Amino acid sequence: MTALEGAWPKDAPSRQEFIEKVYSQGKLAYREMPWRNISDAYGVLVSEVMLQQTQVSRALGRWERFMKRFPTVGSLANAQMGEVLEEWQGLGYNRRALSLKRACETCLSDMGGTLPQTAKELQTLPGIGPSTAAGVVAFAYNKPAIYLDTNVRAVFIHELFPDRDQVKDRELIPLVEDTCPETDPRTWYYALLDYGVVLKSQGANPSRRSAQYARQSSFQGSHRQKRAEVLRIVLGNPGIAYDELKARLDLFEEKHGRGVCSDEEFDSIIEDLVNEGFFSRDGVYYHA
Repeated sequence: MTALEGAWPKDAPSRQEFIEKVYSQGKLAYREMPWRNISDAYGVLVSEVMLQQTQVSRALGRWERFMKRFPTVGSLANAQMGEVLEEWQGLGYNRRALSLKRACETCLSDMGGTLPQTAKELQTLPGIGPSTAAGVVAFAYNKPAIYLDTNVRAVFIHELFPDRDQVKDRELIPLVEDTCPETDPRTWYYALLDYGVVLKSQGANPSRRSAQYARQSSFQGSHRQKRAEVLRIVLGNPGIAYDELKARLDLFEEKHGRGVCSDEEFDSIIEDLVNEGFFSRDGVYYHA
């Protein structure tokens, strides 16, 4: 691949020096994981979605369990949404599970259950963005792709923009493209990811100097936590009535030293979860 003319930072290490350092540091920090070095595009897709905004330590064990229960695109596409959400509990950001299932449904109905081999085609599936699509291409198919996640971003910013803040992705993308090898890009990106983890553990996270960086708001007591708790209650109590659901959410809030949820916020949560497809409503009763 060829970078855009003038894209390589003038005062940075040379391209070759950068590549050699990443391979060297990545080899020292290599992490063995069950979703690595596999050619199953579906398995890689599950790992990529699972790892979005989730620590690797939380995904270990959960990926294997998810794959055992839903081993193929077809099995996930044909599963009940409640089953999928039940398996996803504890990983957070339940929308990811919903998007993953919908992507598999579309893949099964429109593509015969086989995931595409290009990032462009993968992005036509619901919920699959550029980074996820590139991850499937690079890790499952071992083909070149522009994969830019937070750990990759950390390495490029640390090595090539050591004195800069607000580094934009449009500055990084041509560099990522230029350094991605035609042969075995999988190993290259593993090296970047593992080196990125090391950098984050050594002090200030370099990715915080990215223009894309946004500090995550607290989960405790948030609207997002209330949504997650409502979903958990419905999953565990199929056919629960509106009043009982509200009472259980209020009990959860009071148990954690907070006031009860307002009727307006509760109704908003219910409406959103129903409209988004997390569970269904039958009169005043709710089913996952």
